[in-house]
Amino acid sequence: MWTEIADRIVEVTEQDFVVERCQPVSGGCINQGYAVSGRDRTYFVKLNQVSQVGMFEAEAIGLKQMLATATIRVPQPICWGIAKESAYIALEWLELGHGTPQAWEEMGRKLAAMHQTTSSKGFGWEQNNSIGSTPQINNWTADWAEFYANYRLGYQFQQAERRGGQFLGQAKLIAAIPKILAEHQVQPSLVHGDLWGGNAAFTVLEEPVIFDPATYFGDREVDIAMTELFGGFPTAFYRGYNEVFPLALGYKQRKILYNLYHILNHFNLFGGGYKSQAERMISQILSFI
Repeated sequence: MWTEIADRIVEVTEQDFVVERCQPVSGGCINQGYAVSGRDRTYFVKLNQVSQVGMFEAEAIGLKQMLATATIRVPQPICWGIAKESAYIALEWLELGHGTPQAWEEMGRKLAAMHQTTSSKGFGWEQNNSIGSTPQINNWTADWAEFYANYRLGYQFQQAERRGGQFLGQAKLIAAIPKILAEHQVQPSLVHGDLWGGNAAFTVLEEPVIFDPATYFGDREVDIAMTELFGGFPTAFYRGYNEVFPLALGYKQRKILYNLYHILNHFNLFGGGYKSQAERMISQILSFI
């Protein structure tokens, strides 16, 4: 398998590469990660089941699209495909360090710059991708409230029902989304889509980096909301972001609506421990109406 992957890397990069070391890298619960080295070069390679090759293809397309904005750094995708019994993606290896408050401010500014990349097609993306290992539906839609109701919360509720999960107030919430978002002016921004603390870091030169995207064009606030969901982003990050692209009034209420998507996804991925949290969030959102 590693020889096949190395041969593909050589084909794409037109540089000699022979695998000498494969060291497991921790940090993800969906894929297996490895630092794959030979002589003076290292690549980050993720593996999963053959059936997940489409997930890696979508990740590569998303990373390329983010790279093309020339705003915030992401690891460059090298190649992806199937080798032996595994799907894989090979990415640029980045030596990671720690971020100072100034570096966090710069991450906020650079993310805000990326969020100013828009789409004339509306909300969605060129193909479906995944959030974790859950399919993420990205059908182009002109109206953000319709997109979010149908392809974000609605889809997660459908997946939950297949697991036997029903949430108090879910039908009422879906019906209320157009009203909740009625006064919010949204442009289709290029978003990371899964921006929790584990998907953001800094190089040893303190350059901000984001990775493992679930890319699409949506309300930029979905990214900012998720940075708050599990913590890890300091005040300096938000200061830098708002310096470039200030958040609109009402964000504090909308962020609960947007983070519900991720809590429902965690229910669908990991089980019932997230059910009560989701229901509390639904109740809180409905109380704003």
